[in-house]
Amino acid sequence: MTRILVVDDEPQILRALRINLRARRYDVEVADTGAGALKAAAGHPPDLVVLDLGLPDMDGIDVIRGLRGWTTVPIIVLSGRAGSEDKVEALDAGADDYVTKPFGVEELLARIRAVARRLGAPTDATATLRVGRHTVDLADRTVTHDDGTEVKLTPIQWAVLEKLLRNPGKLVSQRQLLHDVWGPEYQNESNYLRQYLAQLRRKLEDDPARPRHLITEPGMGYRYRP
Repeated sequence: MTRILVVDDEPQILRALRINLRARRYDVEVADTGAGALKAAAGHPPDLVVLDLGLPDMDGIDVIRGLRGWTTVPIIVLSGRAGSEDKVEALDAGADDYVTKPFGVEELLARIRAVARRLGAPTDATATLRVGRHTVDLADRTVTHDDGTEVKLTPIQWAVLEKLLRNPGKLVSQRQLLHDVWGPEYQNESNYLRQYLAQLRRKLEDDPARPRHLITEPGMGYRYRP
């Protein structure tokens, strides 16, 4: 059973999400503070986190950073902050998706299902590829630097990287990446791609400002250059 940690300081939202998620056979734990969320996640690691940014004791961005210090669990932000800068900051901190309040429960449930599908997607590749000084094993879902250290990727970072690596040398359009990784309702969220490619380059490229392998084709899409 998929375990979801819901973090929000509004009792009505916590109660509504607990009821709706449990009705759909999710295991649900709730927290109303950032400290409570970090403690709950450490004590019983969830499969997915739904996180409000406006918490009473700390900013939700700091909760994301705290989680990302030790886990790659998918994080869906649920926030009343609708500005693009807030979305970029949350995605850059490590969030996987961003839903603005007021929100429809069915929309949030659809996004949770999309993340769950990505987590359960089979990996049929046996190929081992190189990205700069890194070896990427698509079957084992590992990235290893030449010095032997492992590079941790979040589920969304994996999905973006795998899509590019499965199409070596080929242009993968923005629309196709958004559709295949996030879903058909995300085809205008090009800022998601910019943030995640920037994250991948920081982790995998020798010079992220001048990438040699994860290439942007302006106005068109992205390409993995072996």
